[in-house]
Amino acid sequence: MPMRLDRRTTLTLLAAALLTRGASAAARDGPVRIVVAYPPGGISDQVARALAGPLAQQLGTAVQVDNQPGAGGAIALRALARAPADGRTLVFSAITPLAFDAQLSGVTRGEHAPVMPVAGVMQTPSLLVGTPAFRGSHFDDLIALARARPGALRWATSGLATTGHLVLEQVCRAFDIAVAHVPYKGGGQQLTDALGGQFELLATNVGPVQLAHVRSGRFKPLALGAPARLAVLPGLPTLAELGCPRANLASLFGLFAPAGTPAARVELLNAAVDQVLQQPAIRAALLASGNLPTGGGTAAFAREIALASEGIARLLRPER
Repeated sequence: MPMRLDRRTTLTLLAAALLTRGASAAARDGPVRIVVAYPPGGISDQVARALAGPLAQQLGTAVQVDNQPGAGGAIALRALARAPADGRTLVFSAITPLAFDAQLSGVTRGEHAPVMPVAGVMQTPSLLVGTPAFRGSHFDDLIALARARPGALRWATSGLATTGHLVLEQVCRAFDIAVAHVPYKGGGQQLTDALGGQFELLATNVGPVQLAHVRSGRFKPLALGAPARLAVLPGLPTLAELGCPRANLASLFGLFAPAGTPAARVELLNAAVDQVLQQPAIRAALLASGNLPTGGGTAAFAREIALASEGIARLLRPER
């Protein structure tokens, strides 16, 4: 009797066959460059560099990583739109710049968008912490201090039109408070300044460095943006639990290519990323840092971007 394979096994075998056929072609085409849309030192930079080695093995060619931060990821995506559509230049970014309206992010969306999704990589919960400058200990203290001194508290994010910025706006709206926004170009310098007490509040992504500072007591965990509490922070409530479901947002990160990149090349890259994300060491490292590996097909990733765009449009509308 012939052996029957489940759907996941079948897809894995098909991906392996695709990679075997495409690896030699990829090697002939030259190295792949992954541009991280944020500064060095943040979780996105760490993950991109962790993926580079295994991805190079899957593709049979070198994978280089560099950084092009600014405008919450939109600068790198704008530059990607001008790159050759050969699949050799990719951007690793949150989907937020594509999900926000063009007026906010500077990157258009829809079927005529200048960049295209390649592969989802991870879902990253957002983390709100108090820095050494924050005089409270809990989320309720944030609300009380903001009401006592409107605009005095400073809330740092990775930039305008980022998940952290949207969380800030939704918290202020939900509790009728005023907090000063301090936008950065990404997570590296932001973390340094946070530890130095340059502002009171930090909206960041969950990652190994952030968790280490929480465990050491240098950061005071206040709230989490995630579908549920995390095993690595079991006592930290989500923003939905704290009465602010519209601010309960996580970030989805993935790889993008210039529009017009050949479908076969996109499929090859997607299959390679999916294979890497199935490696036990990669999955364990992501899960240990509070991040959920995603993977899956390009069409599924595109649907996630469309859903996020619709959700953000609803969030930006005034509450009734």
